Amino acid sequence: MAIWFVPISYGHGAEAPMVGDVANSPGSGTNGLDPTWYDARATFYGDIHGGGTQQGACGYGDLNKQGYGLATAALSQALFNDGYTCGACFEIMCTNDPKWCLPGSIKITATNFCPANYTKTTGVWCNPPQKHFDLSLPIFLKIAQYEAGVVPVKYRRIPCAKTGGVKFETKGNPNFLMILPYNVGGAGDIKAMQIKGSGTGWITMKKNWGQNWVTDVVLTGQGLSFRVVMSDGISKDFINVVQKNWGFDQTFDGKINF
Repeated sequence: MAIWFVPISYGHGAEAPMVGDVANSPGSGTNGLDPTWYDARATFYGDIHGGGTQQGACGYGDLNKQGYGLATAALSQALFNDGYTCGACFEIMCTNDPKWCLPGSIKITATNFCPANYTKTTGVWCNPPQKHFDLSLPIFLKIAQYEAGVVPVKYRRIPCAKTGGVKFETKGNPNFLMILPYNVGGAGDIKAMQIKGSGTGWITMKKNWGQNWVTDVVLTGQGLSFRVVMSDGISKDFINVVQKNWGFDQTFDGKINF
């Protein structure tokens, strides 16, 4: 039931154009998702109001303001994939425990990381190679009783259904620009990003931590566009999302989604 907060590690992004640009697709971004049900376990962290589940290792902030609410989970190392699974959506149901399981399923977005604990040998569900979901308590109670503590579950990847456009938050300083995309539909998890200033070509961004993407190309004073490539290969261009008078710690609406 641990939560891991990752400090920002400022690095440098590559500036070369992305190799093999993926063309925009009118598809929903669901074709590449594996619909198979897999075995895992689930427990909960935080309180009944979702306290303790905000922010975390994916880089998101106030999950309620950003549209994720309490339908979220911290993933074990086997599922987290060094942050590349951040933003992915899952359907989860409690199974094979009639004493504690409740009927039905929940749909959640991956927003955090449950770290391994090698000081223990029992009851440590997030250690490799175990697949585990640390759910917010209100969401856990939809599939299992509180007294269960931890339950066996089945899970599968599902498309993310988000309202409104993809949002892009600017962070950093004039020499280091970091972009946090959130409220991402379709596959939900991003595998690559590019950024384009009004006076530049497409610049490949580097994943810094969680779902934060960076470049050290100075783009202040330029309008910004983004190219987002999802884990299923679907790509979309978000053109002229940010006007040239933008500043840091601002959020811009991409208007469209996957």
